[in-house]
Amino acid sequence: MKVLIIEDEPFAQQELRRLLTRCAPQAEVVACLDSVEDSVEWLARSEQPDLIFVDIQLSDGSGFCIFEQVTVTTPVIFTTAYNEYALQAFRVNSIDYLLKPIEEEALTAALLKLDALKEHFSDRKSPVLSPGNIDDLLRRPANEYKTRFLTTIGDRIRHIPTEQIAYFFAEDSTVYVVTQDRKKFILDYTLDQLETQVDPRQFYRITRKYLAHISAIADVSRYFNSRLKVVLTPAMDDEILISRVRVPGFLAWMGA
Repeated sequence: MKVLIIEDEPFAQQELRRLLTRCAPQAEVVACLDSVEDSVEWLARSEQPDLIFVDIQLSDGSGFCIFEQVTVTTPVIFTTAYNEYALQAFRVNSIDYLLKPIEEEALTAALLKLDALKEHFSDRKSPVLSPGNIDDLLRRPANEYKTRFLTTIGDRIRHIPTEQIAYFFAEDSTVYVVTQDRKKFILDYTLDQLETQVDPRQFYRITRKYLAHISAIADVSRYFNSRLKVVLTPAMDDEILISRVRVPGFLAWMGA
């Protein structure tokens, strides 16, 4: 079994290699990559491996961005530092999540699930994973996304309906929500957590700092070095630039 590891932490790479030698002695690690850009290039020019491990947060963007830019027909197991709540929210049959630090028992269970899925799909002559259904596999049913968020203002607690949200942004380790009527509130979430709790058809992580609703995208223009410049409404003082790596996924989301 040929395995590709996409992970930007050297220790995590080494630990996954070690666990694979114990849980799957037949596995051969064909490459270890640490960025979205390198992964896209490698997958575009190399033979598909039998299994890919992908860290969600890489040095130059989300691991999900890889599948927006290159065709992948290989089963994928995501690794993540998400807390247990987010981990459970995203667990589906065709893709597994391993919480870091990865435990041997969890890796063994994931590999057994992979074997079962391969056997199931082999009769249908269909890949376990295809580029056309990656997003569908990752999404929760529409009725499971959060419809409101709680925020505290002094001693008072209020709820903010999701349909009133323009965008979320992070600043100095604090996450804020900005509503369409220009109000700003502090939330007790990380952007990574929020990304799993809102409908990805409506919200997109345009940068590591901003998670925006489609209605908040006021203007998009080409920018230097194949990037995009985005203007949000309500307006922010920041210059918001979408990296070259994120551009294809962003444009696909805008046109969905």
